[in-house]
Amino acid sequence: MDDILNQKIIVTGFSIKTSKYSKNVTGKYLTLQFEMNNETQIIFTGSDVLIGQMERYGEEIPFAAVIKKINRYYTLT
Repeated sequence: MDDILNQKIIVTGFSIKTSKYSKNVTGKYLTLQFEMNNETQIIFTGSDVLIGQMERYGEEIPFAAVIKKINRYYTLT
């Protein structure tokens, strides 16, 4: 995740599933597919903020975004 922080990405797909290791509030994890530097990449995260944002804005795909770390959480801007 740290490798893509503060860099522009194009979100191209996602899925949200129930985690076997629910260490977050929702008990879910996010698989986020994106393009950066003309390469398709995937990350996995249990970030409740990112999960909530993708539940709200997932229908807008594809869209450009930047993942930022604010204090202890990640967010799309």
